[in-house]
Amino acid sequence: MSLPPQQLTGRCLMVDLPGPELSREDAARLQKLQVRAVCLFRRNVPDAARARQLVADLKSALGDDILIGLDQEGGAVMRTQFLPQAPSAMALAAADDAALSREVGAAVARGLKSLGVNWNFAPVLDLNNNPANPVIGERSFGADPARAALLARAWMDGHLAEGVACCVKHFPGHGDTHTDSHLDLPVVDKPQAELRDYELAPFQALAGHAPALMSAHIRFPALDTEWPATLSPAILTGLLRRELGYRGVAITDALNMKAIRERWGQAFGAVQTLKAGADLALVLQFADEMQHSADAVAAALASGELATARLIEASERVDALIRRFPSRADAPYRAEQRAADEALFAEAWQRALTAHGPLPTLPAGRRLRLVVQDQAPSDGVSEEGLAADRLIAALSRRHALEVVRFERREALHWDTLPQDGLYTVLASTTRERYGARERQSWKPDLHMALWNPYAAADIAAPALISYGFADAALDAASRCLAGDAIAAGRLPVQLGAPYQEQ
Repeated sequence: MSLPPQQLTGRCLMVDLPGPELSREDAARLQKLQVRAVCLFRRNVPDAARARQLVADLKSALGDDILIGLDQEGGAVMRTQFLPQAPSAMALAAADDAALSREVGAAVARGLKSLGVNWNFAPVLDLNNNPANPVIGERSFGADPARAALLARAWMDGHLAEGVACCVKHFPGHGDTHTDSHLDLPVVDKPQAELRDYELAPFQALAGHAPALMSAHIRFPALDTEWPATLSPAILTGLLRRELGYRGVAITDALNMKAIRERWGQAFGAVQTLKAGADLALVLQFADEMQHSADAVAAALASGELATARLIEASERVDALIRRFPSRADAPYRAEQRAADEALFAEAWQRALTAHGPLPTLPAGRRLRLVVQDQAPSDGVSEEGLAADRLIAALSRRHALEVVRFERREALHWDTLPQDGLYTVLASTTRERYGARERQSWKPDLHMALWNPYAAADIAAPALISYGFADAALDAASRCLAGDAIAAGRLPVQLGAPYQEQ
């Protein structure tokens, strides 16, 4: 391959856009950078028509050989609100059916393919063995390495069969952290043998099948005493390429996350990760930092700090991914297929419902008191939590509700609720765990853990766990309360002890 340095530089960066339209200024900026990989977020895809138009405009500006990527994991992490809402990984693990996982992976890809999106940053291979993990939770296929790998492989096989690339993450494992790398730099200080036997096991099992892989912004002192995984030659080249024999595309997690940006900056991070062995540096949010990153990579290339052969190798891997998974403009999402996929997802959400303790049957029409936070905040990954009005609408189909709303947990004092014997349901609609005050004083008759399953360990009441809050999940939970559906899912993790504030 013989490319001018500027083009070679642009080919190893992935960037994003501020909104749902490609302005002239945005198009000119991308053309100047000579990128061919663009990451979309919810702000870019408000509806199907504008999403398709944006992809078409990007192709017009940058050419057809392009990667359009986003996070469409299922559960809370779905960038599109207009496509059928897929079950989370842990919901699929609770259902524990590889054939179902394969069908769900295929359906997720069908929706994306209809938009021209050709790269999905999923599935998550992190093993969630840490109940205090603030950012993975139900995004994981559970805590058992073999079962998680089997279900993730099935999901991936279905997805790839529909012609959309996927990307396993977050190598070498984000499950056992107390810290969100969006906010700080986590450290997993485990012996190397333990990491290899546990965290690395799903990545090793799927290394020969995953066309792409995303690195984690986490320090693993047993693997590299200096650099976090995203910036580590020992991890991205030594472990990933040489030891595991991985031959697909390696992309970083977003370099604008505080774990990297506040310590090294995106420009330095882009150079260091490419030196370490990544093929694409994901540089986001700040247009000036995208340009600075391109300039820094070009300068490193000119000085010899970054070898031309390294960027050629990276470019060729990305070329191969684009050839295998082209962005389609001729894949309509037909109404009958969409309806079938919605029914599939509804079945999966239903089969995932899990009882933690004995669940009562509350006959339809019975009056209940529902205690719920008015608007669940974003966790920084999902972008939007569950609004109380959606849950109220779902539960009101079968039960008469007296609703107690609160803005923040500290504003709710349980002893101020009426002591009238009315059956009281607490709905947990955030990823946040409960602290000592709530554990000691909140006394619901039933706890609905609709986002973070580990919250069920914090409240002394029977719990119904859904692993997510899609409309189909809420409807399944409503039917379960009324005795019209059963909670037959199996917890794929240990909930552990009640949460202790760090």
